Amino acid sequence: MKYTVDKQEKYALIKVAEAKFNSTVAPEIKAEFLYLHNQGYKNFIIDLTGVQYCDSSGLSAILTGNRLSKNEGGACILAGVQDHVRKLISISQLDNILVTIPTVNEAIDFIFMDEIEKQLHKEQ
Repeated sequence: MKYTVDKQEKYALIKVAEAKFNSTVAPEIKAEFLYLHNQGYKNFIIDLTGVQYCDSSGLSAILTGNRLSKNEGGACILAGVQDHVRKLISISQLDNILVTIPTVNEAIDFIFMDEIEKQLHKEQ
């Protein structure tokens, strides 16, 4: 399998299990984002720890997940981003749009803190 999905109450974790996040993997991941979105998930964590290379189709899949989550008031977090992928994000000038966090555990903490903060703002 090219990726795995771990569904939790507050988020879905998509782990890309390929060294290259390109056109052979990206369409499946895009479809998975749409499927998860239709199931009511608004927070996505994309684990890119093992991804050494990403092209425009991989970036497009990431942006699809980001758009779906933002439209629902959620968060899309990239975890474990390697140097090549980080450079692509920077060159594409998406480093101000995409949230990158060093580890999956920190990304999970971010999701929970973000949910708490939104709930507090809603109550005020």
